[in-house]
Amino acid sequence: MLEIIGVGTAPSTGLRRGVVVNIEATLASVEEAVEAAELMSGREIKTCFVGVAGANIEGINSRGVVAVSGKNREITRDDIARVIEAARAVVIPMDREVLHVIPQTFIVDDQKGVRNPLDMIGVRLEAEVHIITGSVTTAQNLVKCVHRAGFQVDRLMLQSLAASRAVLNADEKELGCLLVDLGAGTTDILVYADGAPYFTSVVPAGGAQVTNDLSIMLSIPMDAAEKMKREEASCWLASVDPAETVVVPPFGGRGPEEVPRRRLAGIVQPRMEEIFRLARERVEKMGHWKHVKGGVVLTGGGSLMQGSLELAGAIFGLPVRLGTPYTVGGLVEEFRSPEWATGVGLVLLGAESLGVDTGKGGENRKGGNRADTRQERQGGQLFGRLVSWLKDGFF
Repeated sequence: MLEIIGVGTAPSTGLRRGVVVNIEATLASVEEAVEAAELMSGREIKTCFVGVAGANIEGINSRGVVAVSGKNREITRDDIARVIEAARAVVIPMDREVLHVIPQTFIVDDQKGVRNPLDMIGVRLEAEVHIITGSVTTAQNLVKCVHRAGFQVDRLMLQSLAASRAVLNADEKELGCLLVDLGAGTTDILVYADGAPYFTSVVPAGGAQVTNDLSIMLSIPMDAAEKMKREEASCWLASVDPAETVVVPPFGGRGPEEVPRRRLAGIVQPRMEEIFRLARERVEKMGHWKHVKGGVVLTGGGSLMQGSLELAGAIFGLPVRLGTPYTVGGLVEEFRSPEWATGVGLVLLGAESLGVDTGKGGENRKGGNRADTRQERQGGQLFGRLVSWLKDGFF
C-alpha cells in the first residue's frame, strides 16, 4: 500500500511561469525541498519524478490505424502498441518533445467506443490519442537543475495531468469536466471527456499576478501583498461587507493605513475574472466546451482564495467544486489541500508506473495481480523515487 512519509517545500524563486529563468536559484530550491523531505522521511532520495508546466505545453489529438496481425485476427498487446505508435507519429517541431501519449478510445473495424480492445476479434484497429508535448530546452533546463542537485530524473510528467489524477473521480472524467489548476505563474487547464483527456492548455497568468496587482495598487512589498491576499482579500466583491476594513502594513515613510476590504476585492476580482475568462475562451475556441457536462473543478493554491468558487461559477456558468487530493496513506491532514494536488498526483502516477498499489481509488494501470512480496519491496523503496519539488502551486 502506498504511503507518503515525507514532504518538502521551498520557494521556487528560479522559476517564472513554470519555466527556469535562473539555474542556480532553481537548483537551490530543489536541494532545499529534497533535504526537507529526506529529513521528514528518514530516507535518502536518489531519483525523482518531476512535474512540468508553463506556456510551452501543448496538447493535440491524433488517430492511428493498423491491420490486426494476431492469430485468428485476435487483437494482442502488440497490436495495441503498434496502433498507439502509429497515432503518435505526428509531425512536431524539432524544438518540441512528446511528454505523454494517452489513449482516448479504440475502434475495432466499425465498432466505436471500445475502451480495451485486447482479445477482441477484428481486421482493422484504430486508436484516438491525446498527445502532450513540451519545449525540449525547457525540459532540459529542468533536468539539468535536478542533475546538478545530485538526483536522477525518472520521468517528466505534466502537472495538470498529475493534479487531475489526485482530485478527479471516475464519474467526472466519464461525464466530462474542466480542471482548472491555479498556480503561481500559470493556470493549467485540462478537459476530460469519456474518461480521457481531450484538451490541454495553459493560461500564462496565476496567483503571482494577483499578488503583483495588490503590491502595485497598495504600494506594499510583495511578501506583504501575498499575506494580505491569503488572509484578507476576496475575489467575489458581492460577498464583502461594505463596513469591513483591513490594515495595510507600513512601508517606507508611510505608517499603517486602514482601507475598506472592498478595495482589495476591487483589485483582485478583475484579475481572477480575467484568468477564468481566458480559460473558458481557450476551451470554447477549440470546440471542447460541449464536453464539459460534469462541471468545473478548481485546484492549486489559487483556488483557496475567498470567493474563488463563486466567481468561477459566475464565469463558467456551471457547478464548481474545490479539488482536494483523495486520501493517500501516510498523508497528514495539513497536506490534504488543493495546493498539494500536483504533488500528490505525481506520487500516484509515479507509483502506478511502477506497478505499486495506490490504495482506495487508485487505478493500477499496469493491470494484473502482482506478488505481495514484490509490492512490499516496491512500496518500501518508493519514496526514494518520488519527489514533487516542482509545484507551480505556490499562491
